[in-house]
Amino acid sequence: MFDGRWRTSVDRVTAPVGASIRHSGMTADQFTALGLAMAVATAVVIASGRLFLGAVLLVLSAIPDLLDGAVAKASGTASPRGAFFDSVADRVTDSLVLGGIAWHLAATEPGGRMMLLPMAVLGTSTLISYQRAKAESLGYSAKGGLMERAERIAALCIGLAFSALLVPVLWLMLALTSVTAVQRFAKVWKQAGAPPRTADRPPWRDRVANARMWERRQALLERRSAIRRDRARTRP
Repeated sequence: MFDGRWRTSVDRVTAPVGASIRHSGMTADQFTALGLAMAVATAVVIASGRLFLGAVLLVLSAIPDLLDGAVAKASGTASPRGAFFDSVADRVTDSLVLGGIAWHLAATEPGGRMMLLPMAVLGTSTLISYQRAKAESLGYSAKGGLMERAERIAALCIGLAFSALLVPVLWLMLALTSVTAVQRFAKVWKQAGAPPRTADRPPWRDRVANARMWERRQALLERRSAIRRDRARTRP
């Protein structure tokens, strides 16, 4: 949902910031690595039970992830390798933060079963990320859905900042990420089942193409006839 509605607006804001940061000498990969290191600290803080501080660190760790793409574009260093690093770092960050929450719930909730909730959220989050990656590798689009990564980060920040809401927020995330997984599956299934684009062309386009092909063929035949006549005239 974030990519579809606000990504362009956010890019307009981050683009000049990335251009100014470019002069500092920091690369996009360094920003990605910084965000990953901050995610490790976030997970440790959350696991120790300091949830509000964990929310603050989670917000701070999202800033380098938001700026690395802008820096790459501003410096002209955007590359498949950087995009791959950024994607892997996002998955590691998700695993660390939700793992830290699971650790916290295992220590504070009776019975320890509640720790399975953030693990379930992690599983469905990984599924929708895989759906997008696999769809794009096949030439389809799987963007969109109710609970993409930006929404998940925002929801986790709310749950961590207000600890009484953490478990309800996790249940909500699980429900919405599951819906998103179904949405993306249906979207790609529909694209994959559609006929090739060439079959969707209006009939008039085929008629125009055939007419142009006939004109080219006639022109070629006339050119060949003219060459033969010239050769016949030049013969002794």
